[in-house]
Amino acid sequence: MQKLLNTTIISAILALPLSAGMEDNPLLSKVTFDQFEYQASDAKALSWDTSVWVGYDLNKLYLYTEGEKPRDGSTESENQLVLSHAIAPFWDLQYGIGYDKTEDADQTWGVLAISGLAPYYFETRAALLVGEDGNIGLRVGLEYEALFTQRLILTPSLESDFYTKETPEMGLGKGLSNITAGLRLRYEIRREFAPYIGVEWSKNFGNTDDFNPLDETYAVAGVRWWF
Repeated sequence: MQKLLNTTIISAILALPLSAGMEDNPLLSKVTFDQFEYQASDAKALSWDTSVWVGYDLNKLYLYTEGEKPRDGSTESENQLVLSHAIAPFWDLQYGIGYDKTEDADQTWGVLAISGLAPYYFETRAALLVGEDGNIGLRVGLEYEALFTQRLILTPSLESDFYTKETPEMGLGKGLSNITAGLRLRYEIRREFAPYIGVEWSKNFGNTDDFNPLDETYAVAGVRWWF
């Protein structure tokens, strides 16, 4: 896995300057806090879903991180560092490394993902994960933006996780592991800054639910911003 990490970093360093020379476009970057919120769940958690990228039109280096900090618990997070190549209009192929951290354990993954805009304007990302222990995972996320006005936007979202093996120390069961569905209504004070309120439902399945029982609906409130 260390070899994979080294390969990812070296590929990123080599690919980005090459893109600049071929495309003659400037190096750009963006930081997006898609969700930064308080969840009125049993855990009373502070949660985030953030992406950072640097690169050019066709080649970028992405850092994805999402997780939560319960009021009385330890921070848990899912993180990915991937090199992203445009393969079609609105679609990127990504590969790199992932690192998940729970209160009791951690897991490193190889990552192969596709990210883009599906028909009917669904923002889509599907990531295939290959673990050090031979476990294979699939994480799929969908999001849609419905504009009531230019500033008032409703965003439904859906995420699901699947795994081929149990990893008890990570609290992961075989098969369908979790589904999380959300509905958030934001008001863009500026395009770059928008407070929001919403509701989210999260449920674990199978052995994942045995390890960590979860079936909960809760309100959320937070801000979305980017720069």
